[in-house]
Formats: sequence, structure tokens, C-alpha cells
Amino acid sequence: MPLFVLLIVNITAMQQRVINIDKEIMGGTPVFFGTRVPIKNLFDYLETGDSIETFLEDFEGVKREQVIKILEMSKNLIESSSNILNENFA
Repeated sequence: MPLFVLLIVNITAMQQRVINIDKEIMGGTPVFFGTRVPIKNLFDYLETGDSIETFLEDFEGVKREQVIKILEMSKNLIESSSNILNENFA
């Protein structure tokens, strides 16, 4: 496979990675890929009423696309777990 094709494949794979969990980075806390920013920080900001824009201003290494993907992943997880959630809250 030509080198430029490998580079494109690697860049595409990196763009799709949103979460990094590595015991060498923040003790294994899930962080935004390519940063040391814990995913939990996003939810803390949103929980207190801060906007995505404020979060992105405070954590410049995180990209808007990463935030949107995390929120989409969370939504999909909740939707796919609706039976489990209904049992726990009934």
C-alpha cells in the first residue's frame, strides 16, 4: 500500500477516535483523544449550565467535533439501554 494511502488511513482513524483511556494519561481517566482533558469535565460544565462554547474556550485542545461526538455517543448509549433504564427507574 502506498505511503500516502497509509497516512490518509491513519489520519481518518485518528479523527474518529474521541476518547482515550490510558493508565499513563491521567491515571486511566477517560480523556478527549489527543488531550489530557477528562470527558467528565464536559458533563460538569453542562450540568452547571455552561455552554459548549465556554467549555471549548476553557479547554482549547478539545475540538467541537469531539464534544458533539461524545454527546451523540452518550445519547446512543442511553437510547440503546432504555430497557435497562426503565427497569431501574420503575
